[in-house]
Amino acid sequence: MTRPLDGILVVSLEQAIAAPYATRLLADQGARVIKVERPDGGDFARQYDKRARGEASHFVWTNRSKESLTLDLKKPEAVSVLRRLIEKADVFVQNLAPGAADRLGLGHETLRAENERLITCAISGYGEGGPYGGKKAYDLLIQAEAGFLSVTGTPEAPAKAGISIADTAAGVSAYSTILAALLNRHKTGRGDHIEISMLEAMAEWMGYAMYFATDTAEPPRRAGAGHATIFPYGPYDTSDGTVLFGLQNDREWQAFCRLVLEREDLAVDERFKGNAGRTRHMELLDPQIRSAMAKLATAEAMSRLEAANIGTATVNDMAALWAHPQLAARGRWRDVGMPGRTIPALLPFSGAAWQPRLGPVPALGEHTTAILREIGLGEEEITAVGSQGSESP
Repeated sequence: MTRPLDGILVVSLEQAIAAPYATRLLADQGARVIKVERPDGGDFARQYDKRARGEASHFVWTNRSKESLTLDLKKPEAVSVLRRLIEKADVFVQNLAPGAADRLGLGHETLRAENERLITCAISGYGEGGPYGGKKAYDLLIQAEAGFLSVTGTPEAPAKAGISIADTAAGVSAYSTILAALLNRHKTGRGDHIEISMLEAMAEWMGYAMYFATDTAEPPRRAGAGHATIFPYGPYDTSDGTVLFGLQNDREWQAFCRLVLEREDLAVDERFKGNAGRTRHMELLDPQIRSAMAKLATAEAMSRLEAANIGTATVNDMAALWAHPQLAARGRWRDVGMPGRTIPALLPFSGAAWQPRLGPVPALGEHTTAILREIGLGEEEITAVGSQGSESP
């Protein structure tokens, strides 16, 4: 068995979420990923919390299957060692503060002059140049700048996503673009430079909302757990709980009226034909739907919805997601190692011909000595370039 990225070496000077997630996705498909960290604490995401069996939850999620190399990049000799390693690499990823890689002598033009097959990828908040090029960028700040907060939440108040959605968008964008660059290198024999900005990645994910508001039209409304433009769609209280369902077309609307609400009059009312008609008359329809659902027990409401072939879902918490019967039935969980213990991990997507890599989460500096010996350093040199130092640029 071979994996798609077997034999690909990725060196990543990374921290937080966006770059580590991109490189973990590469590692899933077989790439060897060497994660370069500061000796004095490493990737600061290691310290976010201790909720994942003693390790940080974000770090465990985004850093399995990697090798951790600690280098004190305040020392010129450590930078030289890193450049020797990058000369052998296929991909170099970094998400340092704007300008930091260039100040270290790790700018993409410099590196690609030494290795023309190298693919470099820089991930930042706003991209190089422009009035925002030097601004700090955290996930919540990008959610705000990209308009995500304006369409998320309730009519009374905006809300952020409960996960790092801007970081994730940037990580997925970097991963897919690196794969495209590797394919292009197969044709041309040359590497390339990729620049990913969190703002632009989120702007792409906001495409529907932007097009909905084309030419200063009214933007999508904040609809809580409902839908801004499809109705009915969202959670409804029953007599003993909540059901969540959504309708997509007139056939489902008519079945919903007849089998769930038992209201033939609503099924044939021309005012409610098409999603546009139902949305236009939402203030008339919504109280009637809520009144009907409130008279039903959850089990009865779900039975009627399923009989009408209406899409439904359970509003799960994290414990329920860990125990989800569909994930269990499809065998989607595997144990991965981490310092001193194991933890379950969701099996990454793969083709039928290969299994993704699910290596352990590395301890800080766990692979430093082995990697530096691999590129020819002696013991004194290893101690010098890997020893603890002050904060890197």
